[in-house]
Amino acid sequence: MSEQSEAAIQITVGDDYVATVEICRPPNNFFSMEVIGGVADALAECDANDAVRAAVLCAQGKHFCAGADFSTPGGRSYTTEDLYGAAARIFDAETPTVGAIQGAAIGGGLGLALATDFRFAAPEARMSANFARLGFHHGFGLSATLPRLVGQQAAADLLLTGRRVKGDEAVDLGLADRLVPLDSLRDEAHAYAREIAKSAPLAVRSIRKTLRGDLADQVRAATAHEAVEQAWLQKTNDFAEGTKAMGERRDPNFTAT
Repeated sequence: MSEQSEAAIQITVGDDYVATVEICRPPNNFFSMEVIGGVADALAECDANDAVRAAVLCAQGKHFCAGADFSTPGGRSYTTEDLYGAAARIFDAETPTVGAIQGAAIGGGLGLALATDFRFAAPEARMSANFARLGFHHGFGLSATLPRLVGQQAAADLLLTGRRVKGDEAVDLGLADRLVPLDSLRDEAHAYAREIAKSAPLAVRSIRKTLRGDLADQVRAATAHEAVEQAWLQKTNDFAEGTKAMGERRDPNFTAT
């Protein structure tokens, strides 16, 4: 793993065959190439390590991944293609992963959360595909992953309104699998990962591969389309207004231009 990725992600492997993959950019753990590339690298390491049979994906600080950082517009040093290439690598990973969602999982952060096999959410969790509120098209393969989990109609609701859902509603919708008190969130996610790790590892990977089918290929196709839509929308006045309004914590005034 690169030094840059090591700075953003920490991996700890226990003697119970469970790895903890931790995002280390608190308090917001904003969506970035450093974070997404680091998670992809970490899961590749888990795949190659015979001492890892399951992993917990978690984050330091208040939020799991609070989306993009719009406080530094134009400061991005990576391309959408590179970012989504890293995203696809996450979906290529073979290690079953449990996400521990303690706070905001917004935009691309929601996409990252949905890359895990199971999601344990605290009541304080807030999940949102807020792209339309920014004048933007969703990304990170949410075109494939969101309807797969919640159904087409609920996915349309979340994408077109951009509304936020708390932990209890996330469980009701299927965005999360269990609602867990914040103070025991990591412990319960780890305990569940340990249950997976007790099963035969070759069988687990085989079953998981069957269940996921061509999901990684679906994500690659989805991100290719999403990137095209994002590219032209990023040039609109509505996107400029949406991101400005987000930074100013006010409702946007969209003009369809």
